[in-house]
Amino acid sequence: MIGTVVRIPKACKNCAYISDDDKCPLCGNDTSKDWQGYVIIVDHPRSEIAKKMGIHANGRFALRVR
Repeated sequence: MIGTVVRIPKACKNCAYISDDDKCPLCGNDTSKDWQGYVIIVDHPRSEIAKKMGIHANGRFALRVR
């Protein structure tokens, strides 16, 4: 496939939300290519993991962002 662009997922340095953007769509802060692991939050109001991580939205979130 000629001309295929590979997008590298980036994680927000503030809220850890994973996207392809240079700025986080949730909080507007800078994103980083240097992150590890992720969790998918489907129902943030009922998720114990979301509560412990301070996540207030559904989506993919990095476990560690540098």
